[in-house]
Amino acid sequence: MRCPYCGSPDTQVKDSRPAEDSSSIRRRRVCPGCGGRFTTFERVQLRELMVIKKSGRREPFDRDKLMRSLEIALRKRPIDPERVERMVNGVVRQLESSGDAEIESARIGELVIQGLKSLDDVAYVRFASVYRDFREIADFHALIDELSQGETERAAEADAAAGER
Repeated sequence: MRCPYCGSPDTQVKDSRPAEDSSSIRRRRVCPGCGGRFTTFERVQLRELMVIKKSGRREPFDRDKLMRSLEIALRKRPIDPERVERMVNGVVRQLESSGDAEIESARIGELVIQGLKSLDDVAYVRFASVYRDFREIADFHALIDELSQGETERAAEADAAAGER
């Protein structure tokens, strides 16, 4: 890890412990060259994943890119960042445990849409409108009708369960 102050590649780890989110490792480092101290957060990556884009182009999976797209969908929504982090960790875990080194971008999009659907309806609609390339207002109506139907079915199931008690 290069020193952010002088650029020296020979930094030393002084302390290492799990980060608060427990999905990364927090390391305190010091540069013997300039004496600078800094912190890094490192994640364990089980395998190098390649994303196959719609165009056929391949690029390395970028967790930060996924987080940025979710931040856009969740902008100004009252969602706890820890819930978003858990959702992203779940998506990454599913991708890594699939056994495939190459994953189609459509698979990633579907996993994200499933996660957002249970996280926040507004963010789900925002993400889906870009991911599914909505062209007309009818596309939004169809998605919102689908959400409304699911909500009605969940309410009916909850009422049935309450009646059984």
